[in-house]
Amino acid sequence: MLNKENQIMQTGLPLKEADKVIIMVHGRGASADSILSLKSHLKVEKAAFFAPQAKNHTWYPFSFLAPVQQNQPYLDEALETLSALVEEIKAEGIPANKIYLLGFSQGACLTLEFAARNASKYGGVIAFTGGLIGEKLNLNNYQGDFNQTPILITTGDPDPHVPVSRVNESAEILKKMNAEVWVEIFKGRPHTIEFKELELANQLLNL
Repeated sequence: MLNKENQIMQTGLPLKEADKVIIMVHGRGASADSILSLKSHLKVEKAAFFAPQAKNHTWYPFSFLAPVQQNQPYLDEALETLSALVEEIKAEGIPANKIYLLGFSQGACLTLEFAARNASKYGGVIAFTGGLIGEKLNLNNYQGDFNQTPILITTGDPDPHVPVSRVNESAEILKKMNAEVWVEIFKGRPHTIEFKELELANQLLNL
């Protein structure tokens, strides 16, 4: 089902029947429908899936490594889209520890940035090729306690968009916020999601 006002696609079980909710965030140039296609590879039962659609298929115009002000107001709008969706799901009686955040590439960066700015005990966070956003990371933006939330971050080495150094820097920040961070780096992997990464995601989804 597509909520045309907020551009949110929904599939899987209705919220009232779901044990888990997975919010999936697409990458630059992609779509909510494309990220939802990963659903067939996720071994999770009794789940509702949501995917917001970015305007013009991009969450913010420049690299996630650009100065934050260059990506405004689009970055703040994208973060608010995720915040509103999470709050709407929680208002329907789904606690944060049953909510999972998953993104690829630009969507993975946005997912990690949202989670770090709104740390809580989520079900889990999966960032397929992503890192925290900004030319330099402003630690004052990152608030809360993950309370041992499992977070998986993957990337290729080298990756044309996400350097390993930013993945590792992001992981250290998240660990200091009491997350259980799991980093997997794949030598020579192209900018995509490989089967091994999906296997790792399935492990996290079924902890």
